[in-house]
Amino acid sequence: MLAFQDTTVAVDEPKSARLEARTQPSVKDTINRAATLNGVDVSSFVVSAAYNAAQSTIEAHKVTVIESEADRKAFFDALDNPPKPTKRLVDAFALRKKLIANAE
Repeated sequence: MLAFQDTTVAVDEPKSARLEARTQPSVKDTINRAATLNGVDVSSFVVSAAYNAAQSTIEAHKVTVIESEADRKAFFDALDNPPKPTKRLVDAFALRKKLIANAE
């Protein structure tokens, strides 16, 4: 049996934010069963699982691994000598600027 570890207990803040989710009854039943098997309430189980997944996602996006030497060279060459923007890119930035200006 896997031991449940609530990783949110290390967060030193009051519990004042709410989360809500709609799901299928069978998914809810499965989550309830897993929480019960771990001896914790559903809220702790769901929040801890979501928090772990969020932390993993954030960490995965912090690291870029470029395996081959040729790919590393191409990557750093592009950083040192970036190509001139294409017309499509210039047009996209102009549209973005226009949309953002209109949103305010």
